[in-house]
Amino acid sequence: MSSTGKTATELRPFHVEIPEERLVDLRRRVAATQWPERETVADQSQGVPLGMMRDLAGYWATEYDWRRCEAKLNALQQFMTEIDGLDIHFIHVRSEHEDALPLVVNHGWPGSIIEQLKIIDRLTNPTAHGGSAADAFHVVIPSMPGYGFSGKPTGTGWGPERMARAWAELMTRLGHQRYVAQGGDWGAFVVDQMGLQAPTGLLAIHTNMPAAVPADVNDAAQAGEPPPSELSGEERRAYQQLIRTFGQVEYARYMAARPQTLYGIADSPVGLAAWLLDHNDADGQPAAAIVAALERTSSATGELTRDEVLDNITLYWLTNTGVSASRLYWEYRGGFFNAKGVSIPVAVSVFPGEQYRAPRSWAERAYPNLIYFNEVEKGGHFAAWEQPELFSQEIRAAFTSVR
Repeated sequence: MSSTGKTATELRPFHVEIPEERLVDLRRRVAATQWPERETVADQSQGVPLGMMRDLAGYWATEYDWRRCEAKLNALQQFMTEIDGLDIHFIHVRSEHEDALPLVVNHGWPGSIIEQLKIIDRLTNPTAHGGSAADAFHVVIPSMPGYGFSGKPTGTGWGPERMARAWAELMTRLGHQRYVAQGGDWGAFVVDQMGLQAPTGLLAIHTNMPAAVPADVNDAAQAGEPPPSELSGEERRAYQQLIRTFGQVEYARYMAARPQTLYGIADSPVGLAAWLLDHNDADGQPAAAIVAALERTSSATGELTRDEVLDNITLYWLTNTGVSASRLYWEYRGGFFNAKGVSIPVAVSVFPGEQYRAPRSWAERAYPNLIYFNEVEKGGHFAAWEQPELFSQEIRAAFTSVR
């Protein structure tokens, strides 16, 4: 990994070049894993099953090719710049279309910039993907502090609020005077904060994990109480989804309480992989979309594949960011899905595999300047990764009115 010499606000070209000995060491460590015994149940209720992990590890150690992912990254314009005392890595791909709208896209945990790679050409070059020149975006994808190639904070304070200010500074530094922002997972928290801060130039935000739950509903769900009696049928469905989700976030609670204790994910590739796999979506824990991807070796439609899952896990390993990424949960003290009070224009896409499906009624209350709302037919929590074509169509439609 390399970048040129720096000044504080300079944009330094960045190139990924992992030494071969690091890859040899990774394969050696995977092959030398000390395995536990098999789970004592027939389902996944005790965690990531032994058979699933052994199959994945066998492929990772013998057939998986990181260089393919590395080449894909290096085919893109990547940069490093210092913001608020920390090196920030980002991808910046400009569209050839003159009136393209600048867009900053925020990833989440346990993701990275790997999540967004499949949407870049679809957004910057829409005429090649069924869109028109009027749909084009200039795309900026930063790595969150402590994630991927960005710097690791050495002190506290790098939560979503500070990231929101950093992304606004990044877009200004790139010369984007008018822009929009998009996020899911932790990225949704960041764009909500951008919406609250309303920096000059930010036209609107788009979220695929809306913070739309009314305060009384959120309090009841957190406490595991019966749903408030006045909820509609759609709202009651969302409430039950929230109850299920809050019962499947042990990983988040642990990272929020004791991230430094996770030495095992810094020392064992398989330990790291299992930790990153054991998050939830609407259809299960481990996330059903990820489990399905582990059986998919290729996809003509852009659906998530085994290699793409391993690209993301391998990036965490090679950058040793398992623990540094986990600290974001410790930093954040706000609610997860509760309305935050954003008043700038907001677009919402609801994917069926999300942790909860926000009803339009809640979205309209949470975001009084709602400019777009749509329920998508398929896709889930990591929508850009799982369904890049549908996700890109949503982004085009979401921001049409602010161009």
